[in-house]
Amino acid sequence: MRTVAVVGASLAGLSAARSLRKRGYDGRLVIVGDEPHRPYDRPPLSKEFLAGAIGEADLALETDDDDLGAEWMLGARATGLDRTERAVRLADGRAIRADGVVIATGAAARTLPGTEDLAGVHVLRTLDDARALRDDLARGGRVVVIGGGFVGAEVASTAYALGLDVTVIEAAPTPLAGPLGADMGAVVSALHADHGVRLLCGVGVKGLSGERRVDAVLLEDGRTVAADMVVVGVGARPCVEWLQGSGVALDNGVKCGADGRTSVAGVVAVGDCANWYDPHTGLHRRVEHWTGARERPDAAVAALLAHGAVEPAAPRPPYFWSDQYGVKIQFVGHAAGADSVTVEEGSVDDRSFLAVYRKDGREVAVLGMNQPRLFTRRRKQFAAAAA
Repeated sequence: MRTVAVVGASLAGLSAARSLRKRGYDGRLVIVGDEPHRPYDRPPLSKEFLAGAIGEADLALETDDDDLGAEWMLGARATGLDRTERAVRLADGRAIRADGVVIATGAAARTLPGTEDLAGVHVLRTLDDARALRDDLARGGRVVVIGGGFVGAEVASTAYALGLDVTVIEAAPTPLAGPLGADMGAVVSALHADHGVRLLCGVGVKGLSGERRVDAVLLEDGRTVAADMVVVGVGARPCVEWLQGSGVALDNGVKCGADGRTSVAGVVAVGDCANWYDPHTGLHRRVEHWTGARERPDAAVAALLAHGAVEPAAPRPPYFWSDQYGVKIQFVGHAAGADSVTVEEGSVDDRSFLAVYRKDGREVAVLGMNQPRLFTRRRKQFAAAAA
C-alpha cells in the first residue's frame, strides 16, 4: 500500500496510525479529523476537566515518542468515500486517494430537537462542548441532566462536587439497566441519592421552556423542573452519514467482521462508529469505550495490511470504567442475556463490592464498585477464559 487514509483523529484513529507504523507500514499516512484539535482524551471531559482540576494540555494523547510521519488534515470533514476511485472526499473539495482506509469517525451526541438556539443547553462529547459547559457551570445555579447513563451521571457528580443544585431525569424505570442490568443499575444509580442529587425515573421529557435561555424542563407527566442549565446525555449516534452510497455496509454504524473489515476490500472501521462481530455472542456490537478504541485498531490494521489473509483473533471482552461521587465503577463483559448476578465480595450497602453475572452457569460479566484490585484480578481471569 502506498497511501493509507485514517478518517478520524481521536483515540481510535491515533491508535490505528500507531499500529500502522508499529507493524512496518512506511508509506504515506494521512490522518483526517473534523475537529481542529490534535487528538485528546475524552473520559476526563466529564470529570477532571469539567471540574477544572486539569487543563487542556493534560488531555493530549500524543507523546514525545510518537513519530508517525503523518500528514494531518484537521478541521476537515469527510463527506464521501468513492470506492471506484479509492478516494476520501472532504467538505472543502479536496480528495485523498488511498489504497487503504481506516474509518474512525466516532459518534456524535444526540440532541433535543428545537433547542439549538436556546442558551444554557449543552451536550458533552467534544473538547468544545466541555469548554462551554465548564464556563456555564461556573455561573452556578440549578443543573438538570437529561439521561442517567454514564456520561450524565459523571456530569451530575462533577456538578454536585462544584456545589450546584443537580437533578437527573431518566426516561427508563432504572438508570444504567442496559449496560449493567436492572438490579446493579439500581445499585449504581443510588449514588445520586446518597449525595442528595434528585433522581427522577420513568418519566420522559416533553420539552424545554425559556425565551433566550432555558429556564425549565417540561416533563411528560405535567411536572416542571426549574433549570438554569441543562445537560442532554441521551446517547450518541455513529457518524457514518458520509458513507451513504459508498458500498460500505451500514447497520448501527459500520458493519464489520471480528477484525474490523468492512464489506469493501481495503476498508476497515474502528472506534465508536464500528459495529464489530463478536464471535462469543454471535452478535454485532458497537463498543463505545476507551479501551476498545485503544486496543481494537491493532487487529483492524493487521487485517488491512494482510489484505484479510490473517485469521482474526476474538476481540477482548469490552471493558469500561466510570468515576462517580468518588466511587470507581468498573465493568467487563456483557450483562445482556445474563440470568443471574451475584455479589461475591464486599457489600452493596457499603458501595464496595464485586458482582459476577452468569448465563447458564457461565460467567459473562463482572462489575466492581470501589474494588479495583479484586476487579483487576478477576478481569484478567475473565479475559483468559474468553480467549
